[in-house]
Amino acid sequence: MSLDILKDCIGFQWDDGNSEKNWISHQVTKSECEQIFFNQPLVIEDDERHSKAEKRYYSLGKTDGERKLFVVFTVRDNLIRIISARDMSKKEREVYLK
Repeated sequence: MSLDILKDCIGFQWDDGNSEKNWISHQVTKSECEQIFFNQPLVIEDDERHSKAEKRYYSLGKTDGERKLFVVFTVRDNLIRIISARDMSKKEREVYLK
């Protein structure tokens, strides 16, 4: 998928519950989630299976500290809204590195 979905985005929108869940479950900070959108390579695909109420995407990217993350997000009002984040699985790392 093209990165075109991000071209009009001007920032991030956070739900306190989601950011707390990401920290408690996976020790991923808000800052780390945001960093992957500014580092290359960045892989973005449609998350068709979970796009019932609104269009969702998943991304594979790396933080400034080289941590490789899997991040699910949507775009609302030109803002990237992070839904969940965790470390990439082995299979996801293989896809990311190709």
